[in-house]
Amino acid sequence: MKPLSLLALGFIALGAHAGTAVDNEQLQSEAAGLIPAFQQQLLGTVKQAMAEGGPAQAVEACQTLAPSIAEQHRQAPWKVGRTALKLRNPDNAPDAWERSVLEQFAKRAEAGEPIQQIRHAEVVDGQYRYMQAIGTAEACLGCHGEKIKPELLSLLDQRYPQDQARGFREGDLRGAFTLSRPLAP
Repeated sequence: MKPLSLLALGFIALGAHAGTAVDNEQLQSEAAGLIPAFQQQLLGTVKQAMAEGGPAQAVEACQTLAPSIAEQHRQAPWKVGRTALKLRNPDNAPDAWERSVLEQFAKRAEAGEPIQQIRHAEVVDGQYRYMQAIGTAEACLGCHGEKIKPELLSLLDQRYPQDQARGFREGDLRGAFTLSRPLAP
C-alpha cells in the first residue's frame, strides 16, 4: 500500500474516532438532561405526600408513584430508572453492570469525590448506558436515615420486608439514576 493511502486511512480512522467521541458527548448530555425533571418530580411527589399525610403517605407515594414517574420521564429511546446497592424496592435491583458501576461510585465517594460529580457512561452490549450518583438529601433522612421513627419502621417493614435502604446520613451515596438506550444500527 502506498504511503499516501496509509495516511488517508489514518485520517478516516481518526475522523471515525472523533465522530464517536462527539456522539458519546451528545448521548451523555442527553442522558444527563433527562435526570433533573425526573428527580424534581420524584422529590416533589414525596414532599407533597409528606406534607399532606406525613411519613406514611410519603412511603405509600414512593412505592406506588415512583414507577409511573420513571415511565413518564422515559423519552424514546431512553429508559430511565434508579438503582442502589442498598435497596428498598427489589424492582430497582441493579443488573451486573449497574452493580459494578455503583461499587465504583462508592469507592469514588469514599475517596472524597463530590457525589454530585460522580457519573459514568459506557457502551454495553449495543446500548449506551449512563449512571449518575444520587446523594442522600436531608429530606430523605426521615425514611432512609439513622433515626427512623418506630411507627415508620413498622410501616417500612410491612411494605418492604427486605429493606436495606436505612442508616444513611446526609451527603451519603444513596444510589444512582440509570439510563440506557439502544445504539442506532
